[in-house]
Amino acid sequence: MTDKRQENDAHCLTVLRDTDRDRYLACLLAPAEKRGALAALYAFNAEIARVRDLVREALPGEIRLQWWRDLLEGSADGDAMANPLAAGLLACVEEHRLPVAVLTDMIEARIFDVYNDPMESRSALEGYAGETASALIQLASLILDPQNAPQSAEAAGHAGVAQTVAGTLLMLPIHRRRGQVYLPADLMAATGLTPEALLGGSDRQAAARAVEAFVGLGREHLAKARAANGISAANRPAFLPVALVPHVLRAAEKAGADTLERALQPAQWRRQWWMWRALSRGPF
Repeated sequence: MTDKRQENDAHCLTVLRDTDRDRYLACLLAPAEKRGALAALYAFNAEIARVRDLVREALPGEIRLQWWRDLLEGSADGDAMANPLAAGLLACVEEHRLPVAVLTDMIEARIFDVYNDPMESRSALEGYAGETASALIQLASLILDPQNAPQSAEAAGHAGVAQTVAGTLLMLPIHRRRGQVYLPADLMAATGLTPEALLGGSDRQAAARAVEAFVGLGREHLAKARAANGISAANRPAFLPVALVPHVLRAAEKAGADTLERALQPAQWRRQWWMWRALSRGPF
């Protein structure tokens, strides 16, 4: 490995440590020879996932996302490779033969984040999760154990949806302040919660019902991921962040309508313990 490659890998790990602590820990629990590639993939994901945090208007957000799309499609300007994260990502894609179309689909899905359009339905949420969280798990599996990665594709699909549900519950207070609604419209309608009531917090009983139903959706997909399994020991690190999902769902169920205002993020030491335990026992 060249000195420049080592520098890029170290930079990606540093970025990841600052932007996604759970996947940073998952990198550290992965084999040493895989950490640089995983860090590049996960840091890229963190960058496109936090675009809404960095911009106030949708157009600058779309421009940021387009830059990454241009990079992956080979049409970025010549200065792009001066970015160590960009260089690390391209090296990861080339070395592990990652499908570029899956990565560009991840970017396309993130356009939803820069707007305040409502999540239209449960199937829309599942599609969004499939192109983001589920795809990320499967790409990590291709880095860790490409030979056995296809066996865990179904588990990755359902695990990613469960992870997206848990992440949405964690982000509810932030999403509400931004005017974003990630809870599916059909689920909210079934529980009597309107988008206006969700954002305004004016109907706590309906909000509690919606949270309960959303938790149920997460558990449904987690159970399907558990049933599908097919995860090789070498690919377990790709699934480690999913080990946090049951605990987040349990906390949201207990909090009910308070989930709209209360931060449910478990303590860092608990998250580290759950992930470390999942490395030997499996994430489900």
